[in-house]
Amino acid sequence: MDANVLNALHTDRVVDITTTGRKSGQPRRIEIALIYVDEETYVLSGAPGPRSWHANLLANPELTVHVKKSAQADLKARATEVTDEAARRDLIARMSEWDIKRADIDQAAWVKAAPLMKVQVVG
Repeated sequence: MDANVLNALHTDRVVDITTTGRKSGQPRRIEIALIYVDEETYVLSGAPGPRSWHANLLANPELTVHVKKSAQADLKARATEVTDEAARRDLIARMSEWDIKRADIDQAAWVKAAPLMKVQVVG
């Protein structure tokens, strides 16, 4: 992968992702936040509760990450749900540290119910 794209994937906080609609089978593109922690990339967006993008990835974990800020690229990727409570707690706490808009969230509620997926680029 190009060094500029790799750097953007690690530093840009906002990307688009395209998932496959779980019912329609049609592509669904949305803007979403990335978290890069300990050499891993995660998608976390919205307050706790159901999200279409999350349901789509649970049904079909293949997605495209569209890097669009400091570099431009469309990256094929695969998502895996983060279910381990300790890992979720750690990731959400770290997110709260660097994102001032999320500093006052109810972390326990987010750990329990916020959609959180690990994303691995596959090509």
